[in-house]
Amino acid sequence: MNKKDFVAAIAENAGLTKKDAEAALKATFTAIEKALVAGDKVSITGFGTFEIRERKARTGKNPRTGENVKIAACKAPAFRPSHVLKENVNVKKKGRKKK
Repeated sequence: MNKKDFVAAIAENAGLTKKDAEAALKATFTAIEKALVAGDKVSITGFGTFEIRERKARTGKNPRTGENVKIAACKAPAFRPSHVLKENVNVKKKGRKKK
């Protein structure tokens, strides 16, 4: 699913126009980004948590030359899904029921 499909799905599920759905999606992404830049976590119950993780400096290898390369420490955005989302993704079509 790409952004265009995602906007269409939001519009259909929420009864919005595609323009309003796109504006809502953009506002959501902007709010999450601002919170992460400020160092906050964004927890959405039943979905998951967006957070920043620190990556230590490390040594990598250039695949073309085989030469060692120093990779600087950095911050990286990360997503940790909730147990509810994990369960819903892993529900079998037959047998197991959703909780």
